[in-house]
Parts: sequence; C-alpha cells; structure tokens
Amino acid sequence: MQQELLDHLKKITEEEQKILDGRAEVDKEIYTSGRDFIVDSRKMLDEGKLITVRTHTRFVHFPAHRHNFIEVLYVCEGSVTNIIDGKKVVVGKGELLFLNQYTKHELLPAGESDIAINFMILPEFFDVTYSMAGRNNVLADFLVNILRQDEEKGEYLYFRVAEVLQIQNLLENMIYSLVTGKGENNRINQTTMGLIFLYLVDSVQYVEMRVPNQYENMISMTTLDYIEQKYKTATLTELCETLHLPMHVLSKMIKKTTGFNFKELLQRKRLNKSVELMCDTDLAISDIIAAVGYENNSYFHRVFKERYHMTPRAFREENRQQAQVRL
Repeated sequence: MQQELLDHLKKITEEEQKILDGRAEVDKEIYTSGRDFIVDSRKMLDEGKLITVRTHTRFVHFPAHRHNFIEVLYVCEGSVTNIIDGKKVVVGKGELLFLNQYTKHELLPAGESDIAINFMILPEFFDVTYSMAGRNNVLADFLVNILRQDEEKGEYLYFRVAEVLQIQNLLENMIYSLVTGKGENNRINQTTMGLIFLYLVDSVQYVEMRVPNQYENMISMTTLDYIEQKYKTATLTELCETLHLPMHVLSKMIKKTTGFNFKELLQRKRLNKSVELMCDTDLAISDIIAAVGYENNSYFHRVFKERYHMTPRAFREENRQQAQVRL
C-alpha cells in the first residue's frame, strides 16, 4: 500500500482519542439507535450511498454485534482478531473477511500498528458483482446469501490472499477512491468489486467459510439468475415450471433464504436497471419504464418514489449533476 495512504489511515480518530483518554467502552450511539447492538447502515452510510469505508476502531474491545449490511474487513498492517460464534478468526495483513448481514461477531482490542479497513456495503451494491462472478462457486453462494436477514444463518468467508497482488492492487484502488472521495462512482467501484471476486474465485484454496444449506442456496441462486436474465418478462409461474416446484413451496423457500418474496426481488432488479438507464442513457422515462418490464407508468412512479424518495425525473437530474451512477 502507498505510504501516503497508509499514513492517512494510521491517524488517531476522534473516537480513538476518547478511548486513549480513558473511555473504557465503545460508544454504541455512534453505531446504532436501537437497544440491540446492530450496527445500522443509516448511521454508517450517507443517504444514497451503497458503500463506504472507515478504519477499524483500535485500543478497545468491540463487543458482540451484528450489522444490517455486508461488512468486508481488510487488514492493511498488523492483524485483527474476530470471535465468530466462539471461534477465533485472526485476519492478517493483506487478508479479507466477508461478513454477511446479521453475522454476529466481536473483536479483540487492536494495537496502534494494527490498521484495518471496514467496507460497509448495502446488498444492492453487489448487483454488478453477481453478474460477473458466475455460478457454482463459494462467492456466488455468498452473493445469494447477502439478502439473508435471518440472524441465525449468518455466514462469513475468510480469504488468506496476501500474496495475490491483483487483489491487493484492486482493494487499494477502492480504498483510495472512497477515502479521498475522488472516485465515488458506484459503477467503477461495483466493477472493481466484481474483478476482486473473480480473482477470489481462483483463490478458493485459501478460503475458510461457514455457509448455510446448499440446496436452498441452489434454489436462491437459480431464482436470482432467472430474474437477472429475464427481469422484463419474469414470472413466478414460469420459474415454478422450470424448477418443477409447487408455487407455495418455492415462494416459502425464496422468502426464507433471501428475506424477500419473488415480487420484491423482481422489483429490486427492475428499479436498479431503470436507475442505470436513467443515468447512462438519454431514453425518455416512459421508454425506460417499458424497457424494464412495467406496463403501468403510475405504478412505476409510485414504487420508485417509495424506494428513492423522489420522482424518476428528479433522480435523473440530481445524479447527472453529481456525475454519479447510483444503482
């Protein structure tokens, strides 16, 4: 890692200074508003952002907690010790730990020379990565499971890839762009993450994992792949016929494994695609609505406003002014 960037990441934060001055515990109000210690994306990410980074808080025991987003821990220097379901996972320099939504873990105190980055990522960020990563591999399984909201089925992937220079270079590029704010283009960062996953697929010999039921994963992956490929015309009936499963059985399985029903997954994909077209093309909004599979314009405007808190036209103007793509 470039020394200039590393020096920036080594700086004592305001939170860390309070700990050094005598504060004995993590200030939970920084991370959550609820009684349970679930680190909240609304506290961590600015409105409209799909990904952000912060340095891991040193000098203090970080108590057992979960998060309602995906966390990726990357160690720049030294090491960071996680306790996941009673198991000690020591992440060393150049290594990666992917934690799914609601995976419970705690961290032992890190020293001043233990420098780690926390990527905090919303599930939507991985749409591009999913299309790049392929199927039938542990990374594809993980991408299916990022939608899980069942705290009993949290999972992690731990990659010992310090010697894979391509991964190190890609991660440094992402960290630099997010820390400096000089490259906060979601499409670039999403594609970079997709490239990281492609290299990780070739590095499965270095992975340690905990994953849930493989049959359920296969069904979920097939569902997401079907929606990815046929979002304009996709129906639950057609998918049931393809998988030879009764509708009530498939519906229950999709909801159990992803936390969303089929209609909600399809709507997420269509809205993501509509945003991509709004920001990348000059197509009329009415043409975009038809292109992503909606026949009722007023219904599209309603569900779009529910998700993005503004009209499609206002969204397009705001993102063009900022020169960003928010998928």
